[in-house]
Amino acid sequence: MFNSKKIIVILPAYNAAKTLQQTYNEIPFEIVDEVILTDDYSKDDTVKVAKKIGIQHIIQHDSNKGYGANQKTCYKKALELNADIILMLHPDYQYTPKLIPAMVTLVANDLYDVVLGSRILSKGALKGGMPLYKYISNRILTLVQNVLMNQKLSEYHTGFRCFNAQILTKIDFSSNSDDFVFDNEILAQCFFINARIGEISCPAKYFEEASSINFKRSITYGLGVLRVSFSYFFQKTNLVKFRLFKKI
Repeated sequence: MFNSKKIIVILPAYNAAKTLQQTYNEIPFEIVDEVILTDDYSKDDTVKVAKKIGIQHIIQHDSNKGYGANQKTCYKKALELNADIILMLHPDYQYTPKLIPAMVTLVANDLYDVVLGSRILSKGALKGGMPLYKYISNRILTLVQNVLMNQKLSEYHTGFRCFNAQILTKIDFSSNSDDFVFDNEILAQCFFINARIGEISCPAKYFEEASSINFKRSITYGLGVLRVSFSYFFQKTNLVKFRLFKKI
C-alpha cells in the first residue's frame, strides 16, 4: 500500500511470454499489493509463464477479444478487488515499471486523478526506436486532439496509465471499443467528467518482442481517434449527444 491506498497493477497481455517475467520482476512490490493479468487468447506460453512467476490473478479469454476488451476485464477485476489505485502496465516491457512509484505518488496524494507516462516529454521517442511514421502521426493526432478537446497533453497514445479507481466508477468504460481506440475513449470520458490528468516523462523502448500495430491498423486507429475527438467537441458544444459520454 501507499498512503493507505490499495495498489493494483493490471497487465493486459497478448503473446507476452518473452517479456512478462522481465516486466514483472521490476514491479515495486513494496507498494504494489496485487497484480492482475488478463490473457487475450495468446498463441504462446503467456499463461504458463504467468503461473510460474506467481501472478495472483490470471484471467483467460476464451477467444481473442481485442486490446480494449482486455482492459475492460482487467479494470472490472481490479474494482472487484477494491483497488484504490489501478495502474495499467503493458507486459511487453515497452514501459518501465520503475516509474510506478512516481505515478502512484501523484494519484495517492490527490494531485491528479489520472497520470500518464508520456514518451514525448523526454524527447526520447525516436531514440528509443519509435518508427518515424508513428512519431509523426502521434504528434499530429495529439495536436488535433488538444485543440478539439481543449487540453494540453503531450501524448494521448501511451499505454502506461495510473488511475484513481473512483474515476473508473464514474465513466461507462464497458461500452467503449474492444479495439485500440479504447485508450482514447477512456481519456475523453475522463476529460468529460473534469478528471485531473497529469503526465510524467517515460522512456520509450521499441524492440522485436514489444507489441506494436501495423501500418494498416494504425490508420484505423488514427481515424478512430479523430472520431472520438470530434465526438467530444460536439458533445461539449451541445450540438450532438453521444453514448460515449452518458452519465452512470
